[in-house]
Amino acid sequence: MWERQAAAWRNTALSRPSVSPLCALVMAVLLSMLLVPSLFLTQDQWDKHLPTVEQNSSLNMKFDPKTTKLTWDCQENATYGECVLIHKEKGQIKKKVKDKECQCTFQDCSLHGGVTLTVEVNINQRRISETLVYLNPGGEGTAAQNFSCLIYNADFMNCTWAKGQAAPNDVQYFLYIRDSKKKIERECPHYLKDSGTHVGCHLQDLSGLTSYSYFLVNGTSQEAGIQFFDSVLLLKEIEQYNPPNNITVHCNESHCFIRWEKPRTRKTLSIREFQYQLDIQRQSNTGSSGNQLIVVSGDSGNKYSFPRPGFRAKHTVKIRTADARKAHWGAWSQPTEFGSAEPESSLVHVYLLVVLGTFVCGLTISCLFKRFLGMNRLFPPIPRIKDKLSDSRQIDHQQILWEKFAHDAGKGDKEEVLAVEEVTEAPANA
Repeated sequence: MWERQAAAWRNTALSRPSVSPLCALVMAVLLSMLLVPSLFLTQDQWDKHLPTVEQNSSLNMKFDPKTTKLTWDCQENATYGECVLIHKEKGQIKKKVKDKECQCTFQDCSLHGGVTLTVEVNINQRRISETLVYLNPGGEGTAAQNFSCLIYNADFMNCTWAKGQAAPNDVQYFLYIRDSKKKIERECPHYLKDSGTHVGCHLQDLSGLTSYSYFLVNGTSQEAGIQFFDSVLLLKEIEQYNPPNNITVHCNESHCFIRWEKPRTRKTLSIREFQYQLDIQRQSNTGSSGNQLIVVSGDSGNKYSFPRPGFRAKHTVKIRTADARKAHWGAWSQPTEFGSAEPESSLVHVYLLVVLGTFVCGLTISCLFKRFLGMNRLFPPIPRIKDKLSDSRQIDHQQILWEKFAHDAGKGDKEEVLAVEEVTEAPANA
């Protein structure tokens, strides 16, 4: 009976339709997806599923603030890793770990506020993560404060700071400057002091400094530990440009043309990296007036033209310089004068003097004329006496004039004419 039943089953199986190869392949793929889902996870998802090593498996992390280098003990079969520096101001700064290297070197950044460093590596399909907190050693409030630097005249730099509020009386500060490549480090050559404490630094040689430089101010004291202050400065941003050179002004009947040359800077810059501010003022006896500030970009060719404000008005122009990206203006140049002296007030005085002089002259002439007429009336001219000896040729003419004048001057008056004869004494008798 069992043989018949087995034969029947064999006949039934042979009579069923066979499964196609395509269907079998689809079934196999679906089965594999259900059984092995981890094959389709990304690398990040895969890392999250890796177990973390126990706490007693320390990487022995070490951080050197001078070189900003983070190191740890190397582990065998390390395949993937990452360093993370968490800064209070900049946030997370990540660095990839190179193969077979157990260190990360970060770019310079300020560390006085403290940072948190993390190392993540994968060893034998296990994720290892360790954190190191770096704090500023020393007493709170003992570090230098109000730190700032300024580059001027292209070759000099001054840095200043103030004593910490909680710093002891015997504190002494020191400044160190390092280039961004971490190859050249120098101490301040000339300190500025206040009651014996270093509160500033003057540098006359800026050679060797790169665009970004690291500044460190640490301190010493016998009474307490002193915290440090550090900062990374872009030298271009702390440079104060000098006024432009060779400022000239030329005016014609309609316009004035101002030209200048770009100032000398620590590094050679193109003309487009400058901007200029012009202060054009009109001069008068009461002071400057008509203040006009004009901003001119560096790509304008270092020149500016404007309609002539007054044919005889006296003006001055001053110019200062700043970076094209940051309006940190430098000092003003010396005023450059153009135009003649302002004529309004002087002409008024001239007009008044001319009118007053004309009036005085007219009044003087009038007085003199009136006085001359009055003198003629009061003192008429006296007729001349007939001279028979010296004026014998004009006897008749003078006699006529005399008689006419006498007739007109004294009508009705009788005038006696006396003849005067010269009498000569007779010689005495012998």
